[in-house]
Amino acid sequence: MKAVGRAARTSRKPRRPRFRGKIRNRRPGKVRRNVRQLSLDYNRGMIDGAEQLLEYHLPSDRIIPDITVSEAMAAGVQAVSARAIPLLGIESVYDELDGALREQRPYSFIRLGDGELLTLAQEVVLPVSEIQAATPFLRYAGIVLPDFKARDELAISVRSASLVGVPVSRKPHFQPLLFRTLRAHGIGCSDLKLTTSTMNYALHEHGYMLRLLAGRLLLVIGNVAGELAQALRSLGMVVSGVISPVRGYSDVERVVAEAALREFDAAIVSAGVPAITIAVRIAETTGKVAIDFGHLADRIADVKTKLPEWKGQLGR
Repeated sequence: MKAVGRAARTSRKPRRPRFRGKIRNRRPGKVRRNVRQLSLDYNRGMIDGAEQLLEYHLPSDRIIPDITVSEAMAAGVQAVSARAIPLLGIESVYDELDGALREQRPYSFIRLGDGELLTLAQEVVLPVSEIQAATPFLRYAGIVLPDFKARDELAISVRSASLVGVPVSRKPHFQPLLFRTLRAHGIGCSDLKLTTSTMNYALHEHGYMLRLLAGRLLLVIGNVAGELAQALRSLGMVVSGVISPVRGYSDVERVVAEAALREFDAAIVSAGVPAITIAVRIAETTGKVAIDFGHLADRIADVKTKLPEWKGQLGR
């Protein structure tokens, strides 16, 4: 009987190992359902929140037939439009950059996204602990928190830049944080020349970026600078030099010093948060044009955004 029992037991299929935690739920169909549910919940919450706000502001002694949240918001925005600060459009930004290149005068175009704003917000708007918990990606954008030197130098760069791209997104770490952060550093929006933070993409998508760069000597800076330089050359651009990699914010001084030794008309910088300070200082020290190129470099070079090989060295 024992032998039969052993045989019966050994003939059974081995049990599938039980996984605990998230791994057990990684079936594609379930993941898709979860994502759809999250999207539905988000949209429902957004609609409910907007309707509650509208109800709060509507008069209690009358009703407005068929009013919608969108209609009410449009009327409200119109009422405060006098406070609006103009943003330069695509053609105006192209004219600014092209004019600076033609006249050989210094010009820095930088862009503020969530990484830059959170770096600026350290301990003047948000505690470092909160930023660290919300944004682990900052490490790979060249910032190891806390970094108050980077914060203060970014603020100086924003004040000094020729053109500043700002976010139009109303998500918490974008436009709402922009105003709080600039105010904390004593920077007035009306004192800056502004465009959108996605203007680099807009220029490219409308054919202005390559027209701007054509026939100019280009210095390509960043962690995909080699691939970008190759792609630009294949498009007929003249690349006079490459500086790569940029090893986080601590590498700013070296990159700027090296750029000062190169011959170029325009520097295109794709280096995460440090790109802000690099672009402004290159323009100031060389008298040339410097553009915060961002992830447009990955798009033109046709490469996936890659983590820098030196990422493990940050913070050591």
